[in-house]
Amino acid sequence: MATKNTTDAEGVVLEARASARHVRVTPQKARRVVDLIRGKRAVEAVSVLRFAPQGASDPVRKVVESAIANARVKADKTAEAFDERDLVISSAFVDEGPTMKRFRPRAQGRAARINKRTSHITVVVTPQQTTGGNR
Repeated sequence: MATKNTTDAEGVVLEARASARHVRVTPQKARRVVDLIRGKRAVEAVSVLRFAPQGASDPVRKVVESAIANARVKADKTAEAFDERDLVISSAFVDEGPTMKRFRPRAQGRAARINKRTSHITVVVTPQQTTGGNR
């Protein structure tokens, strides 16, 4: 999914993204956490993730905080006003990373395979649209 990073001066949205690759949490469990925050304000999403009981909430929270910091850096480079309370998580998704395959001995000389799955977590934040929005 390729997106352009453009400035707000042309009337298009400035976006910032962050990703964490090879995170040692299964994609299924990470998707449950990402579904909690998709579409929320970024500051609200960080507070939701800080108190979420799932183990995958820590790496997802770090990615959201990194995306906010990336938006701050982009705003500083283009000399734009920046308020992190205006940021909304426009896109958040989890892709499956490489699987580490391990074996465990079983009865009668057999072996059972254990899959240790990894995830690639990506979060994109954009400023909230103020044209006719109800948020």
